[in-house]
Amino acid sequence: MSEASLQGLERQIVDLERLARETGENFEAELQPLRDKLGRLRSERSQNLSRWERVQLARAPGRPTALEYVHRLFTGFVELHGDRAFGDDPALIGGPAQFGDQSVMLLMQHKGRDTKGKIRRRFGMSNPEGYRKAIRLMDLADKFGLPVIALIDTPGAYPGIEAEERGQGWAIAESIQRMARLRVPVVCAVIGEGGSGGALAIGVGNRVLIQENAWYSVISPEACASIVWRDAAKAPEAAEALQLTAPDLKRLGIVEDVIAEPVGGAHLDAVEAARLLGEALELHLRELQQLSSEQLLAQRSQRFRRLGVFAEV
Repeated sequence: MSEASLQGLERQIVDLERLARETGENFEAELQPLRDKLGRLRSERSQNLSRWERVQLARAPGRPTALEYVHRLFTGFVELHGDRAFGDDPALIGGPAQFGDQSVMLLMQHKGRDTKGKIRRRFGMSNPEGYRKAIRLMDLADKFGLPVIALIDTPGAYPGIEAEERGQGWAIAESIQRMARLRVPVVCAVIGEGGSGGALAIGVGNRVLIQENAWYSVISPEACASIVWRDAAKAPEAAEALQLTAPDLKRLGIVEDVIAEPVGGAHLDAVEAARLLGEALELHLRELQQLSSEQLLAQRSQRFRRLGVFAEV
Protein backbone atom coordinates (compact mmCIF):
# COMPACT_ATOMS: atom_id res chain seq x y z
CA MET A 1 0.00 0.00 0.00
CA SER A 2 1.28 3.48 -0.87
CA GLU A 3 2.08 6.17 1.67
CA ALA A 4 -0.85 8.24 0.35
CA SER A 5 -3.24 5.34 1.06
CA LEU A 6 -1.84 4.95 4.58
CA GLN A 7 -2.25 8.66 5.20
CA GLY A 8 -5.85 8.39 4.01
CA LEU A 9 -6.46 5.62 6.55
CA GLU A 10 -4.86 7.78 9.26
CA ARG A 11 -7.17 10.68 8.37
CA GLN A 12 -10.15 8.34 8.61
CA ILE A 13 -9.09 7.35 12.14
CA VAL A 14 -8.48 10.98 13.16
CA ASP A 15 -11.89 12.05 11.81
CA LEU A 16 -13.65 9.26 13.68
CA GLU A 17 -11.80 10.12 16.91
CA ARG A 18 -12.81 13.77 16.53
CA LEU A 19 -16.44 12.78 15.94
CA ALA A 20 -16.33 10.66 19.10
CA ARG A 21 -15.08 13.64 21.13
CA GLU A 22 -17.65 16.03 19.67
CA THR A 23 -20.68 13.74 20.07
CA GLY A 24 -19.63 11.85 23.17
CA GLU A 25 -20.40 8.55 21.46
CA ASN A 26 -18.21 5.48 21.72
CA PHE A 27 -16.73 4.43 18.37
CA GLU A 28 -14.09 2.04 19.72
CA ALA A 29 -15.70 -0.91 17.94
CA GLU A 30 -15.05 0.86 14.62
CA LEU A 31 -11.75 2.49 15.59
CA GLN A 32 -9.82 -0.51 16.88
CA PRO A 33 -9.99 -2.55 13.65
CA LEU A 34 -8.83 0.52 11.71
CA ARG A 35 -5.91 1.06 14.11
CA ASP A 36 -4.94 -2.61 13.88
CA LYS A 37 -5.09 -2.48 10.08
CA LEU A 38 -2.97 0.69 9.98
CA GLY A 39 -0.35 -0.81 12.29
CA ARG A 40 -0.19 -4.03 10.27
CA LEU A 41 0.11 -2.20 6.95
CA ARG A 42 2.78 0.17 8.23
CA SER A 43 4.78 -2.74 9.62
CA GLU A 44 4.56 -4.59 6.30
CA ARG A 45 5.50 -1.51 4.32
CA SER A 46 8.47 -0.66 6.57
CA GLN A 47 9.99 -4.07 5.81
CA ASN A 48 9.88 -3.50 2.05
CA LEU A 49 10.97 0.10 1.63
CA SER A 50 13.26 1.03 -1.24
CA ARG A 51 16.35 3.09 -0.52
CA TRP A 52 14.72 6.17 -2.01
CA GLU A 53 11.66 5.72 0.21
CA ARG A 54 13.93 5.62 3.26
CA VAL A 55 15.57 8.86 2.09
CA GLN A 56 12.10 10.40 1.99
CA LEU A 57 11.38 9.20 5.52
CA ALA A 58 14.62 10.80 6.70
CA ARG A 59 13.22 14.10 5.39
CA ALA A 60 9.62 13.55 6.51
CA PRO A 61 7.83 16.60 7.93
CA GLY A 62 7.57 16.19 11.68
CA ARG A 63 10.67 14.01 12.01
CA PRO A 64 12.28 14.93 15.36
CA THR A 65 15.08 17.48 15.11
CA ALA A 66 18.29 17.40 17.12
CA LEU A 67 17.05 19.97 19.65
CA GLU A 68 13.81 18.06 20.13
CA TYR A 69 15.82 14.97 21.04
CA VAL A 70 17.96 17.04 23.40
CA HIS A 71 14.88 18.35 25.20
CA ARG A 72 13.61 14.78 25.69
CA LEU A 73 16.87 13.03 26.59
CA PHE A 74 19.13 15.58 28.26
CA THR A 75 18.87 18.07 31.10
CA GLY A 76 20.71 21.28 31.87
CA PHE A 77 21.78 21.90 28.27
CA VAL A 78 23.67 25.19 27.94
CA GLU A 79 24.20 26.32 24.36
CA LEU A 80 27.60 27.92 23.76
CA HIS A 81 27.90 30.39 20.89
CA GLY A 82 30.58 31.57 18.50
CA ASP A 83 33.87 30.37 17.07
CA ARG A 84 35.94 33.21 18.59
CA ALA A 85 37.03 34.19 15.08
CA PHE A 86 34.12 35.30 12.92
CA GLY A 87 30.71 34.71 14.47
CA ASP A 88 28.06 32.21 15.50
CA ASP A 89 26.47 29.57 13.28
CA PRO A 90 22.92 28.55 14.22
CA ALA A 91 23.07 25.46 11.98
CA LEU A 92 25.62 23.70 14.21
CA ILE A 93 24.99 24.08 17.91
CA GLY A 94 26.36 22.53 21.06
CA GLY A 95 27.30 22.82 24.68
CA PRO A 96 27.46 20.86 27.95
CA ALA A 97 24.48 18.91 29.24
CA GLN A 98 23.52 16.10 31.61
CA PHE A 99 22.75 12.68 30.20
CA GLY A 100 21.38 10.79 33.16
CA ASP A 101 24.03 11.21 35.84
CA GLN A 102 26.79 11.85 33.28
CA SER A 103 28.02 15.26 32.12
CA VAL A 104 28.58 15.29 28.35
CA MET A 105 29.41 17.71 25.54
CA LEU A 106 26.76 17.86 22.82
CA LEU A 107 27.39 18.67 19.16
CA MET A 108 24.44 18.73 16.79
CA GLN A 109 23.19 19.91 13.44
CA HIS A 110 19.76 21.46 13.74
CA LYS A 111 17.52 22.04 10.72
CA GLY A 112 14.77 24.01 12.42
CA ARG A 113 11.09 23.15 12.54
CA ASP A 114 9.08 25.92 10.82
CA THR A 115 9.92 27.85 7.67
CA LYS A 116 11.51 30.78 9.48
CA GLY A 117 13.63 28.47 11.63
CA LYS A 118 14.79 26.40 8.66
CA ILE A 119 15.90 29.51 6.78
CA ARG A 120 17.72 30.86 9.85
CA ARG A 121 19.53 27.56 10.34
CA ARG A 122 20.06 26.98 6.61
CA PHE A 123 18.38 23.56 6.86
CA GLY A 124 21.25 22.30 9.04
CA MET A 125 23.98 23.27 6.56
CA SER A 126 26.91 24.81 8.44
CA ASN A 127 29.26 27.62 7.52
CA PRO A 128 32.97 27.39 8.48
CA GLU A 129 32.31 29.14 11.80
CA GLY A 130 30.00 26.25 12.73
CA TYR A 131 32.81 23.73 12.40
CA ARG A 132 35.23 26.04 14.19
CA LYS A 133 32.71 26.34 17.01
CA ALA A 134 32.59 22.55 17.11
CA ILE A 135 36.38 22.45 17.44
CA ARG A 136 36.19 24.91 20.35
CA LEU A 137 33.65 22.69 22.09
CA MET A 138 35.81 19.61 21.47
CA ASP A 139 38.71 21.43 23.14
CA LEU A 140 36.50 22.07 26.18
CA ALA A 141 35.39 18.43 26.22
CA ASP A 142 39.00 17.27 26.27
CA LYS A 143 39.96 19.79 28.94
CA PHE A 144 37.16 18.77 31.33
CA GLY A 145 36.97 15.08 30.43
CA LEU A 146 33.46 15.23 28.99
CA PRO A 147 32.33 12.45 26.63
CA VAL A 148 31.12 13.83 23.29
CA ILE A 149 27.72 12.97 21.80
CA ALA A 150 27.14 14.19 18.24
CA LEU A 151 23.72 14.19 16.55
CA ILE A 152 24.13 14.37 12.77
CA ASP A 153 21.38 15.74 10.53
CA THR A 154 22.51 17.68 7.48
CA PRO A 155 22.28 17.36 3.70
CA GLY A 156 25.85 18.72 3.63
CA ALA A 157 27.96 21.75 4.43
CA TYR A 158 26.61 25.10 3.22
CA PRO A 159 27.66 25.56 -0.44
CA GLY A 160 27.44 29.37 -0.62
CA ILE A 161 30.29 31.53 -1.90
CA GLU A 162 30.71 33.22 1.49
CA ALA A 163 31.38 29.82 3.06
CA GLU A 164 34.10 29.12 0.51
CA GLU A 165 35.59 32.57 1.06
CA ARG A 166 35.92 31.83 4.78
CA GLY A 167 37.58 28.44 4.25
CA GLN A 168 34.82 25.83 4.29
CA GLY A 169 36.97 22.86 3.23
CA TRP A 170 39.76 23.77 5.63
CA ALA A 171 37.32 24.13 8.55
CA ILE A 172 35.81 20.71 7.85
CA ALA A 173 39.28 19.12 7.64
CA GLU A 174 40.33 20.73 10.93
CA SER A 175 37.16 19.51 12.63
CA ILE A 176 37.75 15.94 11.41
CA GLN A 177 41.36 16.10 12.61
CA ARG A 178 40.41 17.48 16.05
CA MET A 179 37.69 14.90 16.57
CA ALA A 180 40.09 12.08 15.66
CA ARG A 181 42.42 13.23 18.45
CA LEU A 182 39.87 13.49 21.25
CA ARG A 183 40.91 11.63 24.40
CA VAL A 184 37.33 11.14 25.59
CA PRO A 185 34.61 8.73 24.39
CA VAL A 186 32.80 9.90 21.25
CA VAL A 187 29.41 8.54 20.15
CA CYS A 188 27.87 9.84 16.92
CA ALA A 189 24.31 9.19 15.75
CA VAL A 190 22.83 10.01 12.35
CA ILE A 191 19.23 11.01 13.12
CA GLY A 192 18.10 12.10 9.65
CA GLU A 193 20.35 13.04 6.78
CA GLY A 194 24.10 12.51 6.82
CA GLY A 195 25.47 14.21 3.75
CA SER A 196 29.10 14.47 2.67
CA GLY A 197 31.88 16.17 4.64
CA GLY A 198 29.31 18.31 6.39
CA ALA A 199 28.24 15.21 8.31
CA LEU A 200 31.69 13.62 8.65
CA ALA A 201 33.02 16.82 10.27
CA ILE A 202 31.27 15.82 13.51
CA GLY A 203 31.07 12.10 12.71
CA VAL A 204 34.51 10.82 13.73
CA GLY A 205 33.32 8.75 16.66
CA ASN A 206 34.44 5.63 18.48
CA ARG A 207 30.93 4.43 17.70
CA VAL A 208 28.77 5.66 14.82
CA LEU A 209 25.06 4.82 15.07
CA ILE A 210 22.22 5.48 12.65
CA GLN A 211 18.47 5.51 12.99
CA GLU A 212 16.58 2.94 10.95
CA ASN A 213 15.28 5.39 8.33
CA ALA A 214 18.22 7.81 8.21
CA TRP A 215 20.83 7.91 5.44
CA TYR A 216 24.58 8.59 5.40
CA SER A 217 26.60 9.06 2.23
CA VAL A 218 29.41 10.95 0.53
CA ILE A 219 26.77 12.72 -1.60
CA SER A 220 23.00 13.16 -1.69
CA PRO A 221 21.03 11.14 -4.27
CA GLU A 222 19.97 14.31 -6.12
CA ALA A 223 23.51 15.63 -6.38
CA CYS A 224 24.81 12.24 -7.48
CA ALA A 225 22.13 11.99 -10.18
CA SER A 226 22.92 15.50 -11.39
CA ILE A 227 26.58 14.57 -11.84
CA VAL A 228 26.21 11.08 -13.27
CA TRP A 229 23.09 11.49 -15.43
CA ARG A 230 22.79 15.29 -15.48
CA ASP A 231 19.25 14.76 -14.23
CA ALA A 232 18.25 15.16 -10.57
CA ALA A 233 15.03 13.27 -11.32
CA LYS A 234 17.10 10.08 -11.39
CA ALA A 235 17.72 10.40 -7.63
CA PRO A 236 15.92 7.09 -6.88
CA GLU A 237 18.39 5.24 -9.11
CA ALA A 238 21.28 7.08 -7.48
CA ALA A 239 20.02 6.11 -4.01
CA GLU A 240 20.05 2.45 -5.02
CA ALA A 241 23.60 2.71 -6.35
CA LEU A 242 24.93 4.63 -3.33
CA GLN A 243 23.73 2.02 -0.79
CA LEU A 244 23.22 4.78 1.77
CA THR A 245 20.57 3.33 4.08
CA ALA A 246 21.04 2.00 7.60
CA PRO A 247 20.98 -1.72 6.64
CA ASP A 248 23.54 -1.05 3.87
CA LEU A 249 25.85 0.83 6.22
CA LYS A 250 25.65 -1.84 8.92
CA ARG A 251 26.46 -4.55 6.36
CA LEU A 252 29.43 -2.54 5.06
CA GLY A 253 30.77 -1.93 8.59
CA ILE A 254 30.41 1.86 8.37
CA VAL A 255 28.12 2.01 11.43
CA GLU A 256 28.13 -0.10 14.59
CA ASP A 257 24.43 -0.10 15.32
CA VAL A 258 21.07 0.57 13.65
CA ILE A 259 18.63 2.24 16.04
CA ALA A 260 15.06 1.05 15.58
CA GLU A 261 12.31 3.58 14.94
CA PRO A 262 8.58 3.40 15.68
CA VAL A 263 6.62 1.60 12.96
CA GLY A 264 6.25 3.98 10.02
CA GLY A 265 9.09 6.29 11.04
CA ALA A 266 10.27 8.53 13.87
CA HIS A 267 7.96 11.34 12.73
CA LEU A 268 4.92 9.28 13.80
CA ASP A 269 6.00 8.87 17.45
CA ALA A 270 8.69 11.28 18.63
CA VAL A 271 8.49 10.10 22.24
CA GLU A 272 9.20 6.47 21.35
CA ALA A 273 11.89 7.49 18.84
CA ALA A 274 13.65 9.48 21.56
CA ARG A 275 13.45 6.57 24.01
CA LEU A 276 15.05 4.19 21.51
CA LEU A 277 17.77 6.70 20.63
CA GLY A 278 18.51 7.37 24.29
CA GLU A 279 18.86 3.66 25.08
CA ALA A 280 21.35 3.19 22.25
CA LEU A 281 23.43 6.23 23.23
CA GLU A 282 23.53 5.11 26.86
CA LEU A 283 24.59 1.56 25.96
CA HIS A 284 27.48 2.58 23.69
CA LEU A 285 28.67 5.38 25.95
CA ARG A 286 28.77 3.03 28.94
CA GLU A 287 30.87 0.53 26.99
CA LEU A 288 33.33 3.17 25.80
CA GLN A 289 33.84 4.55 29.30
CA GLN A 290 35.58 1.29 30.21
CA LEU A 291 38.47 2.23 27.88
CA SER A 292 41.48 4.43 28.69
CA SER A 293 42.30 7.58 26.71
CA GLU A 294 45.02 5.72 24.82
CA GLN A 295 42.63 2.87 23.98
CA LEU A 296 39.97 5.32 22.79
CA LEU A 297 42.44 7.04 20.47
CA ALA A 298 43.72 3.74 19.07
CA GLN A 299 40.24 2.28 18.60
CA ARG A 300 38.96 5.38 16.80
CA SER A 301 41.97 5.45 14.49
CA GLN A 302 41.69 1.75 13.65
CA ARG A 303 37.94 2.04 13.11
CA PHE A 304 38.27 4.56 10.29
CA ARG A 305 41.43 3.08 8.78
CA ARG A 306 39.75 -0.27 8.14
CA LEU A 307 36.75 1.20 6.30
CA GLY A 308 36.48 0.59 2.57
CA VAL A 309 37.48 -2.10 0.12
CA PHE A 310 40.30 -1.99 -2.41
CA ALA A 311 42.01 -4.33 -4.84
CA GLU A 312 45.61 -4.33 -6.01
CA VAL A 313 46.11 -4.61 -9.77
